Amino acid sequence: MRRKSFRRPCVVTLTKGADRPMTSIARQDLVWVGLDVHKISISAAVIRPGTDTTEVTNLMADDASVRKFFSHQGPPERLRVCYEAGPTGYHLQRKLAGMGISCQVTAPSLIPKAPSDKVKTDRRDAKRLARLYRAGELVMIRVPTPGEEAVRDLCRTRADLVADLTRARNRLGKFMLRHGEVWTGATAWTVQHRLWLAGRQFPDKALQLTFSRYMGVLEEREADLDAATADLVAYYTQAPFDDAVTRLSCYRGIDRLGALTIASEVCDFRRFGKAEQFAGFTGLVPGEHSSGGSVHRMALTKTGNAHLRHQLCESAWAYKHRPGVGARLLARQEGAPAETVARAWAAQQRLSRRFRALSARKNVASVVAAAVARELACFLWAEMVAQ
Repeated sequence: MRRKSFRRPCVVTLTKGADRPMTSIARQDLVWVGLDVHKISISAAVIRPGTDTTEVTNLMADDASVRKFFSHQGPPERLRVCYEAGPTGYHLQRKLAGMGISCQVTAPSLIPKAPSDKVKTDRRDAKRLARLYRAGELVMIRVPTPGEEAVRDLCRTRADLVADLTRARNRLGKFMLRHGEVWTGATAWTVQHRLWLAGRQFPDKALQLTFSRYMGVLEEREADLDAATADLVAYYTQAPFDDAVTRLSCYRGIDRLGALTIASEVCDFRRFGKAEQFAGFTGLVPGEHSSGGSVHRMALTKTGNAHLRHQLCESAWAYKHRPGVGARLLARQEGAPAETVARAWAAQQRLSRRFRALSARKNVASVVAAAVARELACFLWAEMVAQ
């Protein structure tokens, strides 16, 4: 017989610190604070117990001003603070957590907003956050640890370097095209293509200098990318990503670098209760505008994690080919749990078959890759939540 669970409706449990005991505080005794955080200033809205009045204060974003403000708001264990995720990162959340204050970060795109609300100010945003937070209408995100965020930033740095390298190649290619130097080989940026570039000469000195500068930038970008890739290798076998890298890299199309990218973007797969929720986090689910008896599906929402979505779409192209285990995949699966290898093979059979079936119906290959990427995301979620 399943045991019935219950929750006390007016009690909130709070852990004040890693070495502090748990305390229970009545909900009506809590102080709710909504922060609209900017680089220089913060607008703080406070709702005190027993009142619906919102007090709004403007303060500087420096450490001393923040500490002074919250020291006047009552005992830390009674405070509930939230602010929107944004360019200021999680520094404020960690600072408040170090002060023993419960602070959460909410997803900006999921904050309820009335269609008729056309006025936006910092004070109004702070008030709305405080009221919605007290009402329990906000969706909070998981704040990564400093170590997790550091590895994630390094993975994103490498992605930025890939984009910089692509731009450098495009500039050089367009310059060559403008002056009649066209590569007629099969594939660009191979060894043969680089040898062809090295042999190009321009009669005009200015053109030759321009060509040299473009080549210099290209070589610099390639060196930076190689260095960033080498830096990431050390984290393949380091906690907390070592287990995730070992298991995710058993799947076709996901090398260890891709596995580290996925693991650093997600961190905790178990915070998603269903595979559909994880697919929604990636932004690979279609939008929908249905009403009454009409059902209207739209394009992908693309409202989730763009870095994760890009990696999954890149990995999905590997399932264009028939199922098989090559030398590289076999090397990645060496030492991995047998259950993981079995699940990876089942996923490969399913996704390869799915790719071929969709390709026969769809004219745009990228649409097929996106659909396969969504199913791949579900397989990866199931893998990481499996016991």
